[in-house]
Amino acid sequence: MESKQFVAEGSFRVDVFLSEKSGLTRSAVKKLADEGRVFLDGRPVKAGEMMKAGQTVLAEIPDPIPIAAKPEDIPIEILYEDDDLAVVNKAQGMTVHAGAGNYEGTLVNALLYRLKNLSGINGELRPGIVHRIDKDTSGLLVVAKNDSAHLSLSAQIQNKTCRREYLALLEGVVKEPMGRIVTQIGRDPKDRLKMAVLPAGQGRYAETEYFVEERFAKNTLVRFALKTGRTHQIRVHAKYLGHPVVGDRLYGYKNQRFTLEGQLLHAYKLELTHPTTGERMTFTAPLPDYFTRILEIVQRD
Repeated sequence: MESKQFVAEGSFRVDVFLSEKSGLTRSAVKKLADEGRVFLDGRPVKAGEMMKAGQTVLAEIPDPIPIAAKPEDIPIEILYEDDDLAVVNKAQGMTVHAGAGNYEGTLVNALLYRLKNLSGINGELRPGIVHRIDKDTSGLLVVAKNDSAHLSLSAQIQNKTCRREYLALLEGVVKEPMGRIVTQIGRDPKDRLKMAVLPAGQGRYAETEYFVEERFAKNTLVRFALKTGRTHQIRVHAKYLGHPVVGDRLYGYKNQRFTLEGQLLHAYKLELTHPTTGERMTFTAPLPDYFTRILEIVQRD
């Protein structure tokens, strides 16, 4: 068990103060307080109680319980498999791997049930996972079945020899036929749940190429090629262009025209070099039905 103790320099709510000082979320502080693990000057205290300057707050944090992903019989579409890798067409709405409070129903749980071996480089919660796509983005992922393949595939992504292309339906009409977006991307300082384009010297370098595939009256079908792999990169760069992805409630329009479960963004093409044979391999996945249905509607606008 770990104990964290801090002395207040002013008046604060216990949960606000402890969260800021310790790095714990306020919900985590509340859970500890509800369990009797938060103390103010030695006595158990509620998360919402006020503390004054000079008072000491202490939190007892239990040691984390090791968690490993478990196999689950969840249908997934495996387009290709051999002894080194598998290529999966992930459905919209499926999380790639477990995270805080979400240890079931992920692609990893399905992979553990379907495949005999997965690489262990990313630990017991993310076996085989070389790269990710968002929960509400559909499309292609390559999965490593051993550590050697994992290292090779990771290096290809790092060296930009693994090509990943996406199709997205954007709001509005994109004027330029093609372009290259280069920015810095990091956490949005105003909303920590979002990523944002940041000023020079902040965040991480992010590069995306785009190509207009078809223009409609109110929308544009665009092909994106990732040069880097930052969190929410295409969605953030589409917003930066002034043409957010249709259905994207985090970065897109507040009032959406269509009722969708997520953004119209699909990882449709994946090119890589096989880790063992050296063969250049290309995989494609057709647009899902809900995507083509919206395309048919916008074509009639």
